[in-house]
Amino acid sequence: MSKYLLNKFLFTVDRDPELVERYREQPRATVEWWEAEYGNRILGCHTGESSTWLRFDDTEREALATHDHPKLFELGAHPFLTLTLFIAMFERDYAEPLGFQLEYARRLSHHDLPYPDIAT
Repeated sequence: MSKYLLNKFLFTVDRDPELVERYREQPRATVEWWEAEYGNRILGCHTGESSTWLRFDDTEREALATHDHPKLFELGAHPFLTLTLFIAMFERDYAEPLGFQLEYARRLSHHDLPYPDIAT
């Protein structure tokens, strides 16, 4: 398991409006494509430098592919990264103000302190 890689995925997708839409519409394909193309690139490097060992495990890949933010939280993904990305993807689906944020909070409300470790 790599909290670093989970957070890197959430961060890089959130920074690109086209990737946000791609991830919303084709999550599984986007996760597979991103892992193959960008997962091993060193953060901040567009080409050239990369590592050879970073891969999502099956649990991480499935949580990302199904937009399962409670599972991502349990796996240690930073809640700020999941919240900002998922607001960009799903806020438009809610009629009431803060609709997605309230749903996000409701789906995480079963967690008690201490929360899962989000340190990378």
